[in-house]
Amino acid sequence: MLATGERITEGRQDTLVWHKPVGGPQEEFQAIACSDTDGIVFPASKRDVPLDLVSAGESWCAACLAIIRNAKK
Repeated sequence: MLATGERITEGRQDTLVWHKPVGGPQEEFQAIACSDTDGIVFPASKRDVPLDLVSAGESWCAACLAIIRNAKK
């Protein structure tokens, strides 16, 4: 699934949270499926990311993952 990453730092731990992008990036902003107003500022390139992640320190946004799975039904 095509995704854009958001790095979240909590204390000393970094987590990469994957979101489903919507539309094309507009300048330095990438809209995401889980929010009508929020998005990723200065996003990295979109990547093909498996739905079942096995890498430590990575997770899918729960809302984006639900949107993806509901669209496949």
